[in-house]
Amino acid sequence: MNTLVLSHPDCLAHDMGPGHPERPDRILAIERILEHERFQHLARENAPLGAREQILRVHPATHYEMIEQASPHQGLARLDSDTAMGPGTFDAALRSVGGACHAVNEVMERRVTNAFVATRPPGHHAETATAMGFCFFNNAAIAARHAQSVHGAERVAIMDFDVHHGNGPQDIFWADGSVLYASTHEMPLYPGTGAKNETGERGTIVNAPLSAGDAGEAFRDAMTSRVLPAIDVFAPDLIIISAGFDAHRRDPLANINLVEADFAWATGKLMDLAEKHSKGRLVSLLEGGYDLEGLARSVAAHVMMLSGIATR
Repeated sequence: MNTLVLSHPDCLAHDMGPGHPERPDRILAIERILEHERFQHLARENAPLGAREQILRVHPATHYEMIEQASPHQGLARLDSDTAMGPGTFDAALRSVGGACHAVNEVMERRVTNAFVATRPPGHHAETATAMGFCFFNNAAIAARHAQSVHGAERVAIMDFDVHHGNGPQDIFWADGSVLYASTHEMPLYPGTGAKNETGERGTIVNAPLSAGDAGEAFRDAMTSRVLPAIDVFAPDLIIISAGFDAHRRDPLANINLVEADFAWATGKLMDLAEKHSKGRLVSLLEGGYDLEGLARSVAAHVMMLSGIATR
């Protein structure tokens, strides 16, 4: 198993102010745990800057320009009650886009089997023309369109196990039969979307909501009863994981009680589907996860599975 890990120091320069849960320490916690000797065999690269043309496959030019122009020279520019830009935010957002697209390149061109992109800001709340929920550009959606536009992928599946529903991919791909979006998430919880009956115009939106207090058994049941069968039938050319780890029992922003083994199990099941349908091609993009210990341990379990250190 040949796994690539992408990150960049620019992602540490994105700061939304004191006390904000989506903070630079998240990347530092991941970097520290991936320094362990068991991860020394991983391929590692810096995430390149994303290109405007990559972003415009998903977002209109007006959205790109709004984000670019909102970028402050000092202090914070607030876009909504919990999403703000500092002087380093725009470049960090471009690294998240660039890392996602570069990971797709490496996987689709068979230079690596799979990739984990440890960048921030996350992306799955960014809608077609709206930045929200700590997110500016929709990295997973951009990666999916990049795979289609540059590498000829006909069908791409995005599986999102972040504890918050990815309203962004749902909005972007609502009427698109070429991208399947599947999500497990707590309901009710921000952003309020993600009911089972939200299936999209082509039946390619698959929501499997969980309830506060649910743990691994309910999560695995949601995956095996709804998410995995839908991806299997869809038979994607590439699987993208929106890898949020805030469903961990330690996380302060939600009420789901997953542990590291649950994330590893889900990763293995998605890898099985990637091997069945897409020659193993899988790209994982960091989304949420706000307890540093829970985040680090969960990322370690996820990457151990991706890289073949752990077995399924």
